[in-house]
Amino acid sequence: MTAPAPAKGRDDIQGHVVIAHGVLDATRPDEQDTLDQVREVAGALARLGCTVDTMAVSLDLSPLAGLAQPDENASDDDGAPTIFNLVEALDGDGRLIHLAPAVMEHAGLAFTGSGAAAIAVTTDKRLTKRLLASAGLPVPADWDASTPATSGAQFIVKSLTEDASFGIDSESVVPSERVGDEIAVRAARFGGHWFAEAYIAGREFNLSLLDDESGTPQVLPIAEIAFEGYDEDRPRIVDYEAKWQPDSFAYNNTPRHFIDAVSEGDLADELERLARSAWHTLGLAGYGRIDFRVDATGRAYILEANANPCLSPDAGFAAAARQAGMTYDELIGRILACARRHGGAHAVT
Repeated sequence: MTAPAPAKGRDDIQGHVVIAHGVLDATRPDEQDTLDQVREVAGALARLGCTVDTMAVSLDLSPLAGLAQPDENASDDDGAPTIFNLVEALDGDGRLIHLAPAVMEHAGLAFTGSGAAAIAVTTDKRLTKRLLASAGLPVPADWDASTPATSGAQFIVKSLTEDASFGIDSESVVPSERVGDEIAVRAARFGGHWFAEAYIAGREFNLSLLDDESGTPQVLPIAEIAFEGYDEDRPRIVDYEAKWQPDSFAYNNTPRHFIDAVSEGDLADELERLARSAWHTLGLAGYGRIDFRVDATGRAYILEANANPCLSPDAGFAAAARQAGMTYDELIGRILACARRHGGAHAVT
């Protein structure tokens, strides 16, 4: 589909764009969300003056690689399309999402977001933590089955590779003596690999970062998730219910708001410093999000890094962009322009 010609000065965001996404059955609301993103991003790109196609990719990635071949019906100036990469799983498996950008890199295609190496690393939460820790950045301690249980210590059990709070609920936070059993329960129930890390009681923040024209990440306004009406027995976590079940208590009692960077000066500065350090340590590009917990003493811990956060208009990344004064279309245009500037080698580190 093609929109009317965009305003003058947008040459870096015109042209042919193919939105790539995984083949989905939409049986889970978090997977349906990918299809919603495709629709919204396509609309924004069309309004910006792009010609937009979509491509559902599976384990057979040859059609994706084939986009690098000239279209016999295209003019000599058209070249290969830019890929807007919204692949979050292949064949329903989130562990494979790095394969799509790996093929794009191999084919020399320009594409949005981080490269294959950064996506592969950040898909593995324990590997992400080890790299961050090796750079001197604070992360929650891992649970170790060989270490004796510590009275009063609590851990949160997570999927090693799935995002979107998959498999996390109010029973995911357990005392240290129950961690091994809970990991086994989650693995049997949901499949895949599970691990546990120290539960950091306190405040939760996420920082969205967006490449600027110089390749330096711009940190967008800092979002905090509030936990309203939670009793002492319910852990203050953003679980699957809080993200995906609109009729649930957690969904309706975890509002997002943006902190005052002046009144929260020291904390805001530290979160921004850590977010930038994580971005560079993990080799992120284009856009990304870093999640934090801050304990009662004010110490911040990096929970996770998301190299391809949700870009739906109602999701956190777009909300942070709006808070920074950007419209949704401007945000999508910024992401696309970054991919165009860097070309097929933009994310190879």
